[in-house]
Amino acid sequence: MMAKEIIPDSTITCPECGHMKTETMPTDACQWFYECENCHSLLRPKAGDCCVFCSYADVPCPPIQKGDKHCCY
Repeated sequence: MMAKEIIPDSTITCPECGHMKTETMPTDACQWFYECENCHSLLRPKAGDCCVFCSYADVPCPPIQKGDKHCCY
């Protein structure tokens, strides 16, 4: 069985101002903070999410894509 291909890029959307930016995610860790380049809000994961990409982006982080549900706990 072939391993699932990991999508490295995700478009993150600021919940404060709606600014969108495509970023390359870390492949071996979750990102807990992200500063919006437009309004400078500091984003943190929503309760129950492991990282800002899982909370505010269109593609979850690579550890979650790999099936590691406990990657950051």
